[in-house]
Order: sequence, then structure tokens, then C-alpha cells
Amino acid sequence: MALRSIRMQGDEALTKHCRPVTGFNRRLHDLLDDMAETMMSANGVGLAAPQVGILRRAVVVLETNTPEGEEHVIELVNPEIILAEGEQEGPEGCLSAPGDYGMVKRPEHVVVRAQDRNGNWFEADGVGLTARAFCHELDHLDGHMFTELCDHIMTDEELAAYYGSEGSE
Repeated sequence: MALRSIRMQGDEALTKHCRPVTGFNRRLHDLLDDMAETMMSANGVGLAAPQVGILRRAVVVLETNTPEGEEHVIELVNPEIILAEGEQEGPEGCLSAPGDYGMVKRPEHVVVRAQDRNGNWFEADGVGLTARAFCHELDHLDGHMFTELCDHIMTDEELAAYYGSEGSE
């Protein structure tokens, strides 16, 4: 496994529509392994292939609904959202726009249909932050960033006030 460079906002790769994955081989496995390692190293909860310069429909998402200390990375190849319900709103950031956060509305519950690294179809269920990450990363596959969904980038004061009112961080 290897760390890959994360492309920053303004990079053309982040504006492109990604092509489906057709080869379920060692190259894809290496990409998914590298993406997971890169995401974890950057303290992210998700990473899409275009964020590392690969214009293919593949993402990794950290399952956030696990017991403390356990980590589980969900690999989604050729994903599509098949169910979205409820609503949540909160600050959202991106590894491709470090330090920037904006208020974004997302579904509270999302089900994604995708293939695994071997081409087998499955469904992944996400709630809360995991649902937000599914939506955020799938947006990247279509060339979109969270900054298109928020009114403005929050100031440090706005972010502190939000978390102060929530009683966390």
C-alpha cells in the first residue's frame, strides 16, 4: 500500500465525470488499498478516486457507526444511491479543501448499491455521518464538491459556535 497525493480544489480531475470500473483486478485492489491508507492518514471519513487523480467510479468510506476503537472501511465500486430518506444538516468538509467547512443538507439514511473489489454486487446501508459520506463521495464521481451545496464557507467563529451549541468539540 502507498499514500497517494490528494488533489486540491481547483484541480481539473475534481470536475470530471468518472467512468465505470470494468477491470476487477490487482490494479483496482491496489487503488482501493492506497485510497483507504491515504484517507486514514489524512484523518478523513471518505475518499473518491478522482481525489487521487483516477477518473474511475470508486470510493472508500469509513463506517462511523462502529464501537469505539473499531474501524471498518467500506469499498464502493460503481456505486449508486438506491434509497435516500430523512434529512440532516451540518458542517461538511473535504480532504480536497482542507480547513473549509460549509453547512450542507444531506439525507439521514442512504442505501448504496455497488460492487466490491471482485465485482460482486452488494448493498451498503449508511446512517448519519456514514450517509453523509456516501453522498459526498458519490458527488465527487460526478465532478461535484460540497462547496456547490453550501451558501458560504464557514468562518472559524461560525464553526466554533456550531460545535459549542452541539456540546461537542
